[in-house]
Amino acid sequence: MIKQLRQRGAHLVDIAHQIGCCERTVRRHLTREAPPTGRPDKPRASKLDPYKPIIDQLLADNVWNAEVIYQLLREQGYPGRRTMVRMYIQPKRALRPSKQTVRFETPPGFQLQHDWGEIEMVIAGQRCKVNVAVNTLGYSRRFHAWAAPSQDAEHTYEALVQAFRHFNGVPRTVLVDNQKAAVLKHDRDHRVIFNAGFLQLANHYGFAPKACRPQRPRTKGKTERMVGYVKQHFFQRYRAFESVAHLNQLLQQWLERVADQRPLRQFHQTPAERFADEAEALQALPTIDFDTRYHDVRQVGWDGYIEVRGNRYSVPDVYCGQAVVIRLSLDDALTAYSLAGDAIAQHRLQPAQAGWCSVPKHHAALWQQTLSVQQRDLRVYEEVL
Repeated sequence: MIKQLRQRGAHLVDIAHQIGCCERTVRRHLTREAPPTGRPDKPRASKLDPYKPIIDQLLADNVWNAEVIYQLLREQGYPGRRTMVRMYIQPKRALRPSKQTVRFETPPGFQLQHDWGEIEMVIAGQRCKVNVAVNTLGYSRRFHAWAAPSQDAEHTYEALVQAFRHFNGVPRTVLVDNQKAAVLKHDRDHRVIFNAGFLQLANHYGFAPKACRPQRPRTKGKTERMVGYVKQHFFQRYRAFESVAHLNQLLQQWLERVADQRPLRQFHQTPAERFADEAEALQALPTIDFDTRYHDVRQVGWDGYIEVRGNRYSVPDVYCGQAVVIRLSLDDALTAYSLAGDAIAQHRLQPAQAGWCSVPKHHAALWQQTLSVQQRDLRVYEEVL
């Protein structure tokens, strides 16, 4: 068998792996002109012989961990050592079902794969964790990468919005992992329950949401490969950044100059060249981007302020005691809306030590009421005393 595999052009390491022996044994049999002669030795009985049918059944049930098999045999009275179990299993590992899979190719404009990656970098002089969203088009392999401080729902949606804008179009399907920002759960019938916010994003852009099967991340192997590509290339070239905005600026330049021009050995083209065919198949962008801002409801105090993330911000005094809707962008721009949907106040988030943020015209009427209160000369009270 060794010689037949060698004649077919197999490498020594591959032959050794398939047969279940070392490379030295393969070389020895290849240099031997004829099989060894002489009377074959009578095989000796082994302590493992009575338990071999049990091992074979476990292997058939896809249990290949030698330590687990050894412990199960011990429970059934096996008196030997674990080395004998390993030696019996090793030649059979070539029969183990392969994890190799055929890469699924998609037509132009059909699929985009989304994934997150993490890496530690220096930003503004401090070492911190950087989250990078990578969105890869299935046909052209062109991808967009965007760094963010978090992997929450709002940043996930913003990463996709940025990718659609980068590609100037929307694919027909978007494949995601089972992150809570997109997928809530898989029910008993293997149906996917998507996050309501992710469904709103899908309806806004007109794509069909798809999710990987649980514990099968290689379904989106194209974008997982690109996550590693970003780590091994971009973050090896750049290691320190002034801010997250500076990181994204360099990342955008690198995408255009390097990533889009890398050679694809499978197709003998670059992603930029293949994207020329895919761009026409993408759906058109909507007239406005999806709103990825955080939103919540706040009660306005009687002093005309609302509390947001440890600080207080003014709103017009006519809304004192009422509920208002706040929306907070990912770059810390705060906008307050009335329940009717009218924008009533805008601020930039500030730390608590910076003090309350006030706009004078918001409380002009309150100050006017204060000034209109009747004033008396203090000498009146002195005469009473």
